[in-house]
Amino acid sequence: MIRASRRVQRWIAAVAALGWAFPGIGAPAGLTRLALDPGSVSVSGLSSGGYMAVQFHVSFSSFVKGAGIFAAGPWFCARGSLGRALGECLNRDGSDPDAAGLIAAARQAADEGRLDPLQGLSASRVFVFRGSRDDTLARPVSDALVEFYRAFLPADSILYVTDVPVAHGVPTLAAGGSCGLTASPYLNACHYDGVGQMLSHLYHGLARPGQPAVAAAASGGGLRRFSQSAYDPAGSLAATGFVYVPARCGHDAKCRLHIAFHGCRQGEEFVDESFVREAGYNAWAEANDLVVLYPQARRSWALPLNPEGCWDWWGYSDPDYATRRGTQTSAIRDMVRALAGF
Repeated sequence: MIRASRRVQRWIAAVAALGWAFPGIGAPAGLTRLALDPGSVSVSGLSSGGYMAVQFHVSFSSFVKGAGIFAAGPWFCARGSLGRALGECLNRDGSDPDAAGLIAAARQAADEGRLDPLQGLSASRVFVFRGSRDDTLARPVSDALVEFYRAFLPADSILYVTDVPVAHGVPTLAAGGSCGLTASPYLNACHYDGVGQMLSHLYHGLARPGQPAVAAAASGGGLRRFSQSAYDPAGSLAATGFVYVPARCGHDAKCRLHIAFHGCRQGEEFVDESFVREAGYNAWAEANDLVVLYPQARRSWALPLNPEGCWDWWGYSDPDYATRRGTQTSAIRDMVRALAGF
């Protein structure tokens, strides 16, 4: 039954992709307006998705009030260089990100109007996670991210977790592969609910998912596809994205919005729907009237060159990639506008 369901899902995805190439043929609809609280938006992501979450948070701090970062470093770390991204922004060459320089760069970008005023960050809450067995991103990189945020946020608004023995991935209670192994789908079964811990820090007073919420999330009833083409004139996103809409949020309840960015090789092209179904977001979403937007980057072998299906955290899409003028940040901003109207 599960295999048949997955085959059907892949067939639907193929038809949707055909609709993207030939408009009007099987394409999913765009996003539908929901009643969302404008002060409730938060973001999160793993690795390249973590860098993208930081970029979106810093770019749009006027309405993004929380960020959960799994295995990533500070804003604009690569400064437009793939070599720097693969070097100091992972700490593979022994050099650390220049947190002080990046703080100064953020202040200059805000003064130039390329970021929202940085005072908006002061009301945010931030969760930073690096697994103690992560051999992809070294500890000094996540330290630099915390140093960057401490320049703009009160220290007690930042929760920094480094003592969970997990490799490079999102830690889960049971979904995914071995806790200490960095491998597709980059979900690690560690008996640790990373998404739940993160969301509970970003939002006060969340209810733990009970059985009805877990069952609803497992059924996938609230998970919907949508066409990303209307928000992506540059063509750096996949044909379709996902949004999880809890039952109450589809009936005019006032709900909150969280944006979850997958990592490299973690989009649907690589792991089917593992990230959007199994990372742990949906059960928490169902229990707490939290809409989850799952935008999808796309793999590409020509311009833009992005064979790993990463979010742009080094400049493959445009020089303004880390600001609110960026190709991808603007596309996600338009998705938020379509969903929420602000």
